[in-house]
Amino acid sequence: MRVLLVEHESEEAQRMAQGLNEAGYSVEVAANGMAAQRFVESTEYDLVILDVMLPGLNAWKLQQAIRQKGATPLLFLTTPGGIEDRLRGLELHEDDYLLKPFESKALVARVKKLLRRDRSRQL
Repeated sequence: MRVLLVEHESEEAQRMAQGLNEAGYSVEVAANGMAAQRFVESTEYDLVILDVMLPGLNAWKLQQAIRQKGATPLLFLTTPGGIEDRLRGLELHEDDYLLKPFESKALVARVKKLLRRDRSRQL
């Protein structure tokens, strides 16, 4: 399973990618929205994990680019105080969100859940 992780904090991105790799996922990391858009334009992903607070191209514009290409599941990462971000994401039909900070186990569990849900929709 191919996962695109879009996270601007390099240590966080490395920690998350390691946890996902250990769980058997193939992970590519983009440090900003523009890099993520290039990945999305050139590669098919089973899931995109998207930090709401991105430099460059913001998460909402990136979400639109992803949705134009198809129905790839999206997992938004946001802060506990980011209620406006969560509400906006729900309005824009995000698939799920995870509050920072979190353990790698929680991220892997959410990823598994989203991918199972996506497979059941395709049947």
